[in-house]
Amino acid sequence: MARDAVLITGISGNLGRVLAKVLHRSERVIGLDRRPFPGAPKDLEVHHLDIRKRKVEEIFRRGDIKALVHMAIMHDPRLPQAEHHSFNVLGTKAVLSFAAKHGVKKVVVLSSATVYGPQPENDNFLTEESPLLGSQRFPEIRDLVEVDMYAQQYMWKHPDVETVIVRPAHIVGPTVRNAPSTYLRLQRPWTLAGFDPMVQLIHEEDVGRALALALKPGVRGVYNVVGPGELPLSSVLRELDRTPIPIPHLIARPLLEKLFQYRLAGFPSAELDHLQFLCTVDGSRAERELGFRPSYTLRETIRSVLGEVPPRVQGAA
Repeated sequence: MARDAVLITGISGNLGRVLAKVLHRSERVIGLDRRPFPGAPKDLEVHHLDIRKRKVEEIFRRGDIKALVHMAIMHDPRLPQAEHHSFNVLGTKAVLSFAAKHGVKKVVVLSSATVYGPQPENDNFLTEESPLLGSQRFPEIRDLVEVDMYAQQYMWKHPDVETVIVRPAHIVGPTVRNAPSTYLRLQRPWTLAGFDPMVQLIHEEDVGRALALALKPGVRGVYNVVGPGELPLSSVLRELDRTPIPIPHLIARPLLEKLFQYRLAGFPSAELDHLQFLCTVDGSRAERELGFRPSYTLRETIRSVLGEVPPRVQGAA
């Protein structure tokens, strides 16, 4: 059987749906996710399986997978760390081992710029060679750093495979339900008194386009992917007409920890580092080698959390 299919893990997530609708008009797409995919294109083949199950190997064994896009990563701070590690790390190792065993020659792994970690010593723009320090102050993302590092090992262990690691800035959009989007939807969000870090946002559809570009023949390596620019956090909140509440950071951390513990807040106190320290990245390599440039303006990207900007990917919801 000819290798003509792109396999997307985590296809039922927001980004998976966007990528599927970008690719399925020009590629044969196979999806893998334990969650349903309502409204999936009719020509999409979706397998409802947990990536940790041995049955997943049957999809690879058919021999028709030419490329794998792995984006089945769990982000739920309320789930036990052991479950995060099992799904994210062990699941990634299982899927990549099947890809290697069955001769898949293109692998794209979705990571995140948060693996660098907001740090007081960070440079203004972190390159792809910067150390991954995200778990030092935020232990809950240790497994995400481990997934990224395992993908790097895979890249060197399998030089015959075009392996790409994509690290986007904070992803926002009308359907995104991550910590940055949730924070920006708050009418009166906390800020840390005396701090106003620069932030980078990228629209979910632009991330889908970047992942599609990473599938081009000959592309390999690690790529930071950024939106149309950066702004101080105060400017982002002003664009959204928010009324921030400045809190001293020594008070904010223990208070948010208690609120999160009693389910009165949607994210743990470690997320406050993003309101205090810099974690902006250099996306020039992706622009130069992938030809990636965001299609949404900075204002459109910011306001997309309100659902005001219509989608530009044909068929995207």
